[in-house]
Amino acid sequence: MKKRVVTAGTFDILHPGHYEILKFAKSLGDELIVIVARDETVKKLKGRKPIIPEEQRREMVEALKPVDKAILGSLKNKLEPILELKPDIIVLGPDQTTFDEETLKKELAKYNLYPEIVRFRGYKKCPFHSSFDIVKEIIRRFCNKEIKI
Repeated sequence: MKKRVVTAGTFDILHPGHYEILKFAKSLGDELIVIVARDETVKKLKGRKPIIPEEQRREMVEALKPVDKAILGSLKNKLEPILELKPDIIVLGPDQTTFDEETLKKELAKYNLYPEIVRFRGYKKCPFHSSFDIVKEIIRRFCNKEIKI
């Protein structure tokens, strides 16, 4: 039986950090399914909509070599895709704070799901390892402005 791995994220403006987590996640199993956050969900969590629309982000993620399938997340219940997919392993990114490992385990146990939960911590050191860093650099270069948050 194939070992199914699931990870999730926004994946707005793809960068090496995204590829690294996907490559790592794929190395843990046979099938990697990626849940791409919906525009509305990102707006609620981050206070701003993604730059790239959800369907385009999903298509781009699915085109990456480690990914077997990419789906959009649920607008109703963020656990819904996980409950449907029933993964053996869930990989959380280093900056994912919606759930910590223990809280996620407890939530999934309510549905009799007991996947292994792994936190990826191996971001590759590179100048632009986040979408926000890329946006800041674009603004700096093309608008001659510094962005501070």
